[in-house]
Amino acid sequence: MAREFGVSRETVRKMLAYAVPPGYQRQQPIKRPKLGPWIGMIDAILDDDKQRPVKQRHTAKRIFDRLKDEHGFTGGYTIVKDYVRGEQVRSREMFVPLTHAPGEAQADFGEALVVIAGVQQKAHYLVMDLPHSDDCFVAAFPAETTEAFLEGHVRAFAYFGGVPTRILYDNTKIAVAKILGGEDRQRTRSFSELQSYYLFADKFGRPAKGNDKGKVEGIVGYSRRNFMVPIPHASSWEELNAYLEEQCRKRRERRLRGHTETIGERYERDRAAMLPLPAAPYEACEKIAARVSSLSLVRYRTIDYSVPTQYGHRQVWVKGYVHEVVIACASEVIARHKRSYEREAVVFDPLHYLALLEQKTRALDQAAPLAGWQLPECFAQLRRLLEARLKKHGSREYVQVLRLLETFDLSELTLAIEDALRLGTISFDAVRHLRLCRIERRPPRLDMQNYPHLPLAQVRTTQAADYMSLLEAVEA
Repeated sequence: MAREFGVSRETVRKMLAYAVPPGYQRQQPIKRPKLGPWIGMIDAILDDDKQRPVKQRHTAKRIFDRLKDEHGFTGGYTIVKDYVRGEQVRSREMFVPLTHAPGEAQADFGEALVVIAGVQQKAHYLVMDLPHSDDCFVAAFPAETTEAFLEGHVRAFAYFGGVPTRILYDNTKIAVAKILGGEDRQRTRSFSELQSYYLFADKFGRPAKGNDKGKVEGIVGYSRRNFMVPIPHASSWEELNAYLEEQCRKRRERRLRGHTETIGERYERDRAAMLPLPAAPYEACEKIAARVSSLSLVRYRTIDYSVPTQYGHRQVWVKGYVHEVVIACASEVIARHKRSYEREAVVFDPLHYLALLEQKTRALDQAAPLAGWQLPECFAQLRRLLEARLKKHGSREYVQVLRLLETFDLSELTLAIEDALRLGTISFDAVRHLRLCRIERRPPRLDMQNYPHLPLAQVRTTQAADYMSLLEAVEA
């Protein structure tokens, strides 16, 4: 056979001894005579790289260049490349398969593009996953803030119908004020309030070790690929979150690989192990103390929100919700604003400044809170007529008309102004009288001869004979 096929006799002996070729087996370790003196230096570079950013670590080519330029290495690139690759493979982390008890959860944030009310923007969505059943909940918010973190938990607990016994997090600054070492953490005030309200235990992963909560990391990616492709369009954040919740409910019907039960069937064991929900949900907002400025503004997260001018220079309490900012003084809510996420913006409510403008009418045309305030055309017409008739006092009377918006809706006041213009009764008293008449469903009584004021009360002169009826009652 050796002569016929031109192979060695040793090869023929192996063919007769083995049914399958045994393959090549190295008899002794690889010897790298040219690389040997430099192995310690390469190992030191690779160890130092573990403390560096991933994108600024040495490649095999860079190590080879340094050895050649800085230390006179005379070997080839291939032996350096093979050694570096082998060391990188040997240093890769290994993992232990885990099992997850029912009732435990993991939470994390993800990012994706969405279109809200026609505007494309980045959504920060909180994902809470139950590793035992693989059930999940997803809620999207305009920003990854404390109030979004809190509201996401409240929504998730309501969706699951209970509170997980323990939740695993990364070391987000929303929950962790300081890493004390090991598994000890100093928790933020907001997270401590949430935890004490729902009574769940917490656990935090190792810094920069996302694999500690690999289940929820996978669901973050799954949600982006399946719930947000193509990019979802919604008229509001509430509509988007309703869509995401519906997708989570549909996912409960799936049967994942390696399981005989659906996600929904396994979720029942999670729910049975959870803590009960409190009687009332947690107030998901960030609470801070602030002081009203001389411009009647309160600053929250770099944004200024207005309050009524009578609260100037006073201490107030700000509650920041995901979509609303509420400002209170003592026990009274004094202002509510739609939440803004535009950095260093100013959010005005024109009604907050009308009382001050009534005293400082010269600022009416330059008042920033009134800039861009869209009012029906009849308001401007009323102001022109008032100022034409009453000169400088017309502006004050116009502000008095605007202050009726503190009591009445814009649509209601608009009807009263239109009635006043139609009847030619151009005054604050007339507008107020016409509005009250509409409420009481009675005809207005306007004295056109005493234009433009309302009529004085007319009292009939009492006659002596009118008292006779009283005397007759006494005699009876």
